[in-house]
Order: sequence, then C-alpha cells, then structure tokens
Amino acid sequence: MFFCYPFGGSQPEHLHNYDVDQEQVNYTFFHDQEPIHLDIHTPLFESLIKRNGDISVKHGAIITSEKDSEFVEQVCSQFDLDAYYYFFHGWAALDWFRGYNRSYLMPHPCDRTITKSFISPNRIIGGKRQHRVELMYHLLKRSISNAWISFPDICPAEHIHVQDLALDYLQYPDMFGTFQKANFPWNFPDETDHPMHSCWLSLFDESAESLAYVVTETVFAGQRHHLTEKTFKPICLGMPFILVSTAGSLEYLRSYGFKTFSGIWDESYDLETNDARRLVMIADLLKQFDSVTDQTRQQMFDLAIPIIKHNYNHFYNGGFERILWKELSSMLATIKRDFDD
Repeated sequence: MFFCYPFGGSQPEHLHNYDVDQEQVNYTFFHDQEPIHLDIHTPLFESLIKRNGDISVKHGAIITSEKDSEFVEQVCSQFDLDAYYYFFHGWAALDWFRGYNRSYLMPHPCDRTITKSFISPNRIIGGKRQHRVELMYHLLKRSISNAWISFPDICPAEHIHVQDLALDYLQYPDMFGTFQKANFPWNFPDETDHPMHSCWLSLFDESAESLAYVVTETVFAGQRHHLTEKTFKPICLGMPFILVSTAGSLEYLRSYGFKTFSGIWDESYDLETNDARRLVMIADLLKQFDSVTDQTRQQMFDLAIPIIKHNYNHFYNGGFERILWKELSSMLATIKRDFDD
C-alpha cells in the first residue's frame, strides 16, 4: 500500500509504502487527499511505477476521492492503473468537525438575526485555486458591500501578489486596476492572521449573521466531482451554502443524502459546464443576496431552516456516515474481488 505523507504532500519524496516480501504482488496507491493534476503529479506517479519496477505486479490500483473524473482516467491510461473511489473528505469532515454539535459556539438557526449577505473566507489564491481570484474580480465589479469576505494580497502558498495573478486574465483587461483599488488584504475584524482553518470550525460570529456561506472549493474547473471538508463547514455551522466548485457539485452532494436550496434561490449555476459562465452566474446570485433588505435576507434564511436542520442532523446523527460506510465497504469488496481474479 502506497500513500503520501505528510497530509497534502504530493511530491515523490512524500511517497511512502508498506512493503511485502513477495515476488508477485498487487498494490494500491491512496491518492485520496489531493485532486489529481498531471502537470504537478506526473513525477509522483513515475516514482510509484519505478518503485514497483523490481517485482511482478498483478494489479496496480489508484484510490482517489474524486468521482467521474477525466483526470483519473488520464492517470489510469498513462500509468496502467485501475481506479477505485471513496469519499475520503467526507470521512475527514466527520472526524475533524465531531463534537461541535455539543457546543454552544453558534446560536440555533431559529435564533439568528441575519444582517450580512454572505461570508466567503479565502486563503490560497494562486496555483490551481486561482478561480478565487476570478470570483473576487466579479464581486468587486458588482460592488458587493454587505458581506464578510476575506482575501489576501499575497498568496500564502505561492507567494504571488494578487495583482500579478491578475495579469493572467487577458479577458479582463481592467482586473489589475480593479484589484489595485481594492486595497487588499481584506481580513475579518480582530484577526491578526488570515482567518481560515482546515480541520476545525471558526468564524462563528460572522457566520451567525450571514445568509449563506460561499464555499470556494479546492477544485473548480474540469470534469470531475471533488469536494473537501470546506463544503461541510456551513452544514456544521447550520448555514445555507453556495458551492464554487465543478459543475454538478450540488447534485453530487445530494447523492450523499444532503439537501440544497433550489426552492429558495436559483441553483442553476450548478448545471453550467462552462467554468467562466458558472462563476458569473454565482457572482450574479451573490449580488442578489447583497441587494435585498435585511428583512428579505431574514425571510430567505428562515425559509432555509428546515433544509439546514436536515443537513445538520444528517451529518451529526449517523445518516451520512452510514452512506460512507456502505460505499467504503463496497469499494474494499470490489478491490478484493478484482485482485483475487
């Protein structure tokens, strides 16, 4: 069994394995933490093949947390691997966010006063997460004024200034000037560092007064479904959400028993396969949230409470875990059957 360590590592030096003393083996590679990007991960897969070069391999398999993925298909074709899937990030969220349902960090949805249109925390804005730059441009052009938005001036991972990232967008010649006027970074009040965390919940006060949580997911472009713990933050905070992710992400989430908010606002953005147009549709929807009165926002939130409660209970009371366990057990049984052939 091969895996990457530490968490999130994806270079050849991060590849580890448990070995067996056999001449003919099957092997699995758990590439379930990060989405696949062949322009980044090709050396990793080449190292995987090389490290199995001195044995007779019966089956080589990659196990991912992305479904219906053109990128997984490319890897399997290029490196002669079989693909298997389970929702790793669903299990991670259940682990990381356990116990918050026993806390009093967020008021009950019925007790909230909604004064902000949405909350949108953003930290890494470079590399493969540059869709956050494009979304921010659209929000600035629409003069969003009543939302909690965090956004750095320099990407903490890529160490690139947001104005330099803007130069990549030739289709928006005014993006550089728009960002220059925005005076980044934008951080929430009383935060000395950028307000974003992976493995725990935060921003309770800001979330409690916001109509929706805008989840700017890790992956936005291309044909695949890949959601992370980010999507489960609003569910655990008892909030409606907008998913800035690949097309079909809402339907993918619904397949795990969660409900979304199409009866309260327009979720047709999820059906748009053109990435640029999908971002525009999301920005237009957020502008609608920002343009209505506090009374209307409160009414919209109140209408969403039954869905909020369903999602919260489904996450914390075992419904989601049962679906994940059935999926994981089925995957393991399939691997056993395939490897025994």
